[in-house]
Amino acid sequence: MSSSIWRKQGFTMIEMMIVLLIITVLLLIAVPNIVTNNHLAQSKGCEATMQLLDAQVGAYAIEFNKQPESLEALVEEDYVDRIVCPDDTPLTLADGSVQKVENE
Repeated sequence: MSSSIWRKQGFTMIEMMIVLLIITVLLLIAVPNIVTNNHLAQSKGCEATMQLLDAQVGAYAIEFNKQPESLEALVEEDYVDRIVCPDDTPLTLADGSVQKVENE
């Protein structure tokens, strides 16, 4: 075997710094997008929950021939498990439709 075979012992400091710089740039790009998309997902989750509850209010009305007095009646009759949005925004039944409770 020739003694002129070159072996690399490891990464140089500059190579490690370049890798860390690339990872940092990728994180700076990704984190704001994740935060924005998380808010959008929670908003869409709340809309979907409200639509589900509206459908269950209709099912309750068909079964009992009357509108429920409140969303709690849907929980008591096992139509739904929860009557809050995924982000814990409370919901209420007003004028026959499900609405978010406005903060005062």
